[in-house]
Amino acid sequence: MQFRLISGFLIFIGSYLPLAIILAVQDIPVTWWSRDLCSWTEFKAESCSYIPFANPKYSIAFICIAILAVFLANLSFRKLSYPFRVEVIQVKSIPNELINYTFPYVVSFMGISYSEPQKMLGFLVFLVWMFAITYRSGQILMNPLLLMYKWRLYEVTILIGGHSREVRVLKQGTLIPGPQQGQTVQDFYILKD
Repeated sequence: MQFRLISGFLIFIGSYLPLAIILAVQDIPVTWWSRDLCSWTEFKAESCSYIPFANPKYSIAFICIAILAVFLANLSFRKLSYPFRVEVIQVKSIPNELINYTFPYVVSFMGISYSEPQKMLGFLVFLVWMFAITYRSGQILMNPLLLMYKWRLYEVTILIGGHSREVRVLKQGTLIPGPQQGQTVQDFYILKD
C-alpha cells in the first residue's frame, strides 16, 4: 500500500510544528518582550495587544496549519485497516531518523523571517522539495512527529505466510514478539496488537 499524497503531506507538514513555533517566536519584536503585562483595567478596556507577532497572518497561519496537519495525520493512522496477521519473532528498536528534519530547524536560525517574502518563498520551495524526496523514497514514516503519538520504529524478523523476513516496523507503543495484525505502507509494516 502506498500512502496517499494528502496523508503523506499531512504527516510531513505536521512534523514541522516545532519549526512553525520557532519562526513565530522569531517574529516577535524585541520591544514586545520588554513591555509590561496588561493590567486588569487595560484588559477590560480591550486596550491591550495580545498578538505579539510582526507578521501575525503568517505566524498564526503556519502554526494552525501544522497543528491541523498533526491532528489529521493522527486520524489517518487510526483509519488504517490491518488485513493480515504476522508473527513477530525478533525485535530491535531503532531511533527515528531525526537528521532529515534537523537541517530546516538550523536554517530557521539563519535569517529566515516572515518579513522577507523572497526568503520564505525559497524556504517553501525547499520544503516542497524535501516532501517530494521523502514521499517518493518511502521515508515519510521516518518522522519525529510520530513520536508525539508514541509510534516507534523497529527492525523486526517476522513470519508471514510461512516465510521469515527482515522488515522495518512502525508500531504505536512497545512491540513484543508474538502475533500481530499488520498492514504494509510503502517500505514499512505497521502493526497493532
